[in-house]
Amino acid sequence: MVAKKRYAALAASMLLLTGAVLGCSAGKESNNAGSSPSGAPKKEETRTENKEPVKITVAMEGSGKPAPQDDFIKKALDEKLNIDLQMTMIQGFNDYMNQIKVRTAAGNYPDIMHLDLVTLNDFAQKGLLLDLTPYLDSKLQTAKDFMGESLLKKGMVNGKYYAITRIADVAFTSFWIRQDWLDHLKLEMPTNLEDLYEVAKAFTENDPDGNGKKDTYGFTGTELGTFAPIFGAFGTAGPGTTFLKDGKVVNSFYDPGMEEALAYIKRLISENLVDPQIMTNKGTMARDQAFQGKAGIIWSGWTDMGKVEFVEQYKTINPKAEWVQMGPPEGPYGQYDTAFDAEKPSRLFALPKTLEKQPDKLEKIFELLNYISSKEGNRLVMYGIEGRHYNVENGKIVLTEAMAKEGNYFHYYQMTGRPNEEYLPTKFPTEEKFIEYALKLPRLQSIDSNLLPPAGYNAADADRYAKEELAKFLYNKRPLEEYPDFIKTLESSFKYKLFVEQAEKRAKELGLVQ
Repeated sequence: MVAKKRYAALAASMLLLTGAVLGCSAGKESNNAGSSPSGAPKKEETRTENKEPVKITVAMEGSGKPAPQDDFIKKALDEKLNIDLQMTMIQGFNDYMNQIKVRTAAGNYPDIMHLDLVTLNDFAQKGLLLDLTPYLDSKLQTAKDFMGESLLKKGMVNGKYYAITRIADVAFTSFWIRQDWLDHLKLEMPTNLEDLYEVAKAFTENDPDGNGKKDTYGFTGTELGTFAPIFGAFGTAGPGTTFLKDGKVVNSFYDPGMEEALAYIKRLISENLVDPQIMTNKGTMARDQAFQGKAGIIWSGWTDMGKVEFVEQYKTINPKAEWVQMGPPEGPYGQYDTAFDAEKPSRLFALPKTLEKQPDKLEKIFELLNYISSKEGNRLVMYGIEGRHYNVENGKIVLTEAMAKEGNYFHYYQMTGRPNEEYLPTKFPTEEKFIEYALKLPRLQSIDSNLLPPAGYNAADADRYAKEELAKFLYNKRPLEEYPDFIKTLESSFKYKLFVEQAEKRAKELGLVQ
């Protein structure tokens, strides 16, 4: 009973906190009479109407957004659309989702809210969300065309559209390797699994840094992501990944290449060619060890290895260090950097069903979503204010120093996304060669972002068990010959077959397979 009272008190305090922090969706609203082709109201009409701005509240996970008076994007959108856009962020997705659930349980909804797929499905099933299906062609055409039909399907529940699906991020990853170590040991860039093994062995045993000590490893990384391109060489994805292969849905645990990949990785670990801390590394620990010269190969994104500030960081430690990108090794079943979910919405945004009773506000929200999806509006939320954050020179966007200082939060306003192939080289011109390299690498097509756990399946428990048993296989705590028994336990004790069957059903529902 005491615990229940404490929980109730906590929930009440959280409700008061979130209500104060996130704000209510109230106020006098009115719809603009005229709209431009982009979905935004005409500027001259906004000025002459002299109507009270419509307050639109947005809640999402994040941090680092400036105060309203210093927010260039808010000011521009408010003026253009005659709105008062109030965007509140809570750092840490778990904390954010906990507060959103408390708030929605009390019927106090943000006008636009960031959700994960499981919560989106739950809220939709409970009738809490606005069905966007009837509005896509009549009211959200610009946003719909910008996001694309295929991506919008990722926000479907029972055949209806419930989410604004932010355009997917592009792939950033690859193996990175110490070119100066290869040169010192007179080794060629590895191109297949045998080459990779030999280089890792040399990096561990042949003093690649020339300090006279045996204090280096071939690989470092974080958990089994360390070996993503090795799984790819065996034609499969990381453990537990669901992907498409030969027109079929495949779960990597059932792929024949999985056991062979584990055997190869087990050999690397048993010969001490891998940083012994990979299963406990968190955050930037693996990168820090790589920069400190503890290992010569790491699987990472150019965002963590190739940016100017990180190059300066490792050059400060060792001016001779030279980290370069390396393609995935060729193996018996393929050559893939990883399995990448190319159509995974980077965020899902939903609108509450209560907006049906506020048609003027709903119209304004549609105008906002259309505008940030138009050429003019999308440029604003990508690059900021022309003349301050960027200039146009010979038809190209050229960023100013102010963009680097003031533009780190602009992405929060890209609720429908951005054309990454254009944006990334513009935002990171010095890193363009790294961006292009990563974009060209072959990858399997993951569909994990589409999947919902079926009733009776606990993903957290299954994942925990799988992680523990795979570590036993790799570190000689359990013979690899028992892999079939591992699968049987996944199915019998954790109902994993239910998840696999649900994945196949979902893939057919979305038209990913026949």
